[in-house]
Amino acid sequence: MINYVAMKNKKLSKIRKKLDTLDDALLRIIKKRTSLVKQVLKLKTSKNQIIDKKRIKVILKNIKRKSLKKNMEPKLSEEIWKGIIRSYIKYEFKNFKKK
Repeated sequence: MINYVAMKNKKLSKIRKKLDTLDDALLRIIKKRTSLVKQVLKLKTSKNQIIDKKRIKVILKNIKRKSLKKNMEPKLSEEIWKGIIRSYIKYEFKNFKKK
């Protein structure tokens, strides 16, 4: 019994290491995305340009389509992207500078 538990823990540890590596890659991608959002924000002249409902709708539709194509759970992908969008909207409001 102890050996089985030790094997499971070793397997769990390996998977968690892979998740940590993936998290590092995601952080690099988020850093790049944030840089692009900063560039977009500089081009906006008023705060009412921050929330673009049409753009959000297109993004979420594309994520759903791509998730299905990649045999991923579309609801999970959609929830993740909604969180990303919400976070960047907050970021843009916080960092908006009037010209």
